[in-house]
Amino acid sequence: MPEENKPSPRFLTIDQVATELNIGQPLVRGLLKSGELRGFQLGGRGLWRIGRQDIEDYVSEAYRRTAERIAAGEIEDDGDQDSE
Repeated sequence: MPEENKPSPRFLTIDQVATELNIGQPLVRGLLKSGELRGFQLGGRGLWRIGRQDIEDYVSEAYRRTAERIAAGEIEDDGDQDSE
C-alpha cells in the first residue's frame, strides 16, 4: 500500500509521540507517569502505547492552561522562546 494511502496508527510508541510533539522520550515518560498524558502499558515488558486522541487531548489541555496563565499575567505572550 502506498505511504499516502496508509491509515495512521491508532496507538503510538513513546518514540513516535516524542517525535510528534518534538520533545524527548524522558519527557514523554514523565508525562505518562504523572498522568498528564494518557497511555497504557501492555505485554510482559510493559511497553507503553498512547492513543492519537490522547495526544490531541493533551495538546488541547496544554493550550487551555497556557491561555489561562497568559490571562492571569503569569506568563507573557511574547512569541516563541525556543531560541533562548
